Amino acid sequence: MTITTDFITRCWRSPSRRERAACWPFRDSFTPLFRGLSIFCVLVFGMWLPHIAAAEGAAFQSVRLEITDEGYQLDAEIDIALTAGMQEAVRKGVPLYFIVEFELRRGRWYWLDQVVARATRERRIGFAPLTDQYRVSVSGVSQNVASFDDVKRILSRVRSWTVLEKGRLKPGEKYEAAVRFRLDTSQLPKPFQLNVLASKEWSLSSDWYRWTVSGDGKP
Repeated sequence: MTITTDFITRCWRSPSRRERAACWPFRDSFTPLFRGLSIFCVLVFGMWLPHIAAAEGAAFQSVRLEITDEGYQLDAEIDIALTAGMQEAVRKGVPLYFIVEFELRRGRWYWLDQVVARATRERRIGFAPLTDQYRVSVSGVSQNVASFDDVKRILSRVRSWTVLEKGRLKPGEKYEAAVRFRLDTSQLPKPFQLNVLASKEWSLSSDWYRWTVSGDGKP
């Protein structure tokens, strides 16, 4: 095919739809590809959005891991923001479950990090309308409190939690400890699980709080 000067000139001026097709005959072939890439980007962003919004509503203020006769015990203080919607749900009979997660790893230059220990502790909030009191359960031990502020106070403290038996760590070795606090959304009723995706009010989770400890339990 011979391309003339007149043909090139018509392609550079404001082209008509027919002329654009002549200049780029494969344009229609690429359109589905571009549309597919756009949809893919939207889906990927939508998958990450809940995780981006999740790290809010809780933050660790202090963490300490000590060796005791019982083993390695964790103490922590957490700043927790319980929302009015959560309080309302509890008072209407919806129990809330919270999880404290602990993890200890040892770095290895020749392979993936070794997971030395994992531990979880569950906390449950309920409400007794007959006594107008909240009921907080931590690892099977329950207590009644009169106000939601008392609930928040109990949830924000981790005391003498044995996360690892004594003698498991090697003196002189360095380990990375990590702890996280979050609302266990998997135990919410289905309508509330949908609200978690749509509302930040139900997205309560801290970031992983990480620190380095030696085999003797000191920072």
